Amino acid sequence: MKKIISGKVREVYETGESQLAIVATDRISAFDVILDSVIKDKGVALTQISNFWFDYTRAIVPNHILSANPAGLPQPCQKRTVLVKKLNMLPYEFIVRGYMFGSLWKEYQAAGSYNGNKYQLAEKLSEPVLTPAAKNSAGHDENISMEKLRQDLGPDETEKIYKISFALYETCAAHALQKGIILVDAKFEFGYDGDGTLTLGDEICTPDSSRFWAAEDYRTGISPKCFDKQFVRDWLTDNGLDGVEPGPALPKDIVHTTEGLYRECFRRLTGKNEY
Repeated sequence: MKKIISGKVREVYETGESQLAIVATDRISAFDVILDSVIKDKGVALTQISNFWFDYTRAIVPNHILSANPAGLPQPCQKRTVLVKKLNMLPYEFIVRGYMFGSLWKEYQAAGSYNGNKYQLAEKLSEPVLTPAAKNSAGHDENISMEKLRQDLGPDETEKIYKISFALYETCAAHALQKGIILVDAKFEFGYDGDGTLTLGDEICTPDSSRFWAAEDYRTGISPKCFDKQFVRDWLTDNGLDGVEPGPALPKDIVHTTEGLYRECFRRLTGKNEY
């Protein structure tokens, strides 16, 4: 296999003309910086959660998975590796947000309202919103307007992706809530396969690409208990280390707690106790 991409978390290998092998590592990044710590079995958790969702949502949109259990690999590698179709990826991320949190909260604080409404931190929005971003390999992704997206992709394709993104979010959010988890927001990425079919790629509703809150602890006005990287982001921010390069090492207790959060997220969403 030929390595073609080494990302913040994933290693991507070319396995044929139209196929790739994606391996999720135990690296962790925050604020677009790879930290000097690893989270044990994080890559396994990401892969297994994403595989669950790809299967759960395949009636909504085709996805890139060819095999979730690639043959010929050692068992530990199988659990963190998927064989996928090569896609011509769109250079955008499509983030559906259902709650006033993260960058949306920062926008709200600057403007004093959002879409004419007043909110508290972590409050559920009157309806979910889509906030597209242009991917930037050299730095932070750049938020763009829906009008800019329509200019780039055309109104019909934009509307198609818009509807699919909301269907994915609402479907995953409903399942998660049944399992005691609130899906706060979710990032989706799409591309076109060799036949030109719009296809869901990358990952879907993992602790790295979404925010998850414990439903039993949820209330507005606070940063609720989470099952994602927000715990790490908060520690970095509280210690003035957000965005600092090279990425700092995390304290052992933060690493241990984060391992447990990923494991609990997997257990609740999939109903399985072991990866």
